[in-house]
Amino acid sequence: MFHPTVARLTYRGLLGRRRIVVLLALPVLLLLVSAVVRALTGADDATATNVLGGFALATMVPLIGVIAGTGAIGPEIDDGSVVYLLAKPVKRPTIIVTKLLVAIGVTMAFSAIPTLIAGLLLNGNSERIAVAYAAAAAVASIAYSALFLLLATLTRHAVVAGLVYALVWEAFFGNLVPGARTLSIQQWALALAEKIGAPGAITSDVALPTALVLLAAVTTAATWYAGQKLRRLTLAGEE
Repeated sequence: MFHPTVARLTYRGLLGRRRIVVLLALPVLLLLVSAVVRALTGADDATATNVLGGFALATMVPLIGVIAGTGAIGPEIDDGSVVYLLAKPVKRPTIIVTKLLVAIGVTMAFSAIPTLIAGLLLNGNSERIAVAYAAAAAVASIAYSALFLLLATLTRHAVVAGLVYALVWEAFFGNLVPGARTLSIQQWALALAEKIGAPGAITSDVALPTALVLLAAVTTAATWYAGQKLRRLTLAGEE
C-alpha cells in the first residue's frame, strides 16, 4: 500500500519553494513567541500550557494539516494532472495511502517537532508538558492529514473549507464551546497529552480510550472514503 514514486512526487510537490515558506512560517513564529515569553516570564508551567495548547495544538497543527493534507493531492486534481497518475498501473487506494503517509510525515515534522522544542524553551519539559504536547501534535497530525486529504478529493475549495474548519471549529469552538470540544480532534489529542503529562498539568474533555477510538475512526473513514472518491474519478478527471 505504499508506492515510492508517488511518495517522491508528493514530497516534491509539498516541499516546493512557495509551500515550504508557508509550512515554516507558523513553526518559526511559535519558536519566536516561546523564546520571547520565556525571556519575559521565565519558566512557568501555566504559561507553557497556554502557549502550547492555545497556539501550537489549537492553531498551528490544524493549519499545517490543511497545507499538507490538501496539498498532497488537491493541486493535481485542480490542474487535471491527476489523470496522468491515474493512467499508471497503480491501485488508487495505494495512491491515497501513499499520499496520506507523506502528508502525515510532513505535518508531524512541521508541527510535533517545533512543539517539542517550544515546550523545552518555555519550561524545560517541567511536568512533562513539552513531551505531552508534542505527542498530542503527532497523533493530531494523523487525523488532520486524513481529514484534509479527504476534503481535497471532495471539493476544489478544499483549502478554504479546511481553513474554516481549522480556524472556526478547532481554534474557536474547540477551545470555547463545551459541547463542541468532545467533537474536536484537538481535544482527542489532548487526552493523550493529559495521560503523558503530570497529574493536573493538562486536561481534556474526552477520556483517552474514547479519544483513541475516535482518532482511529476518523482517520480510517476519511482514508477509505478518499480512496473511493479517487476510484470513481475517470481519466477525464470527473466522476
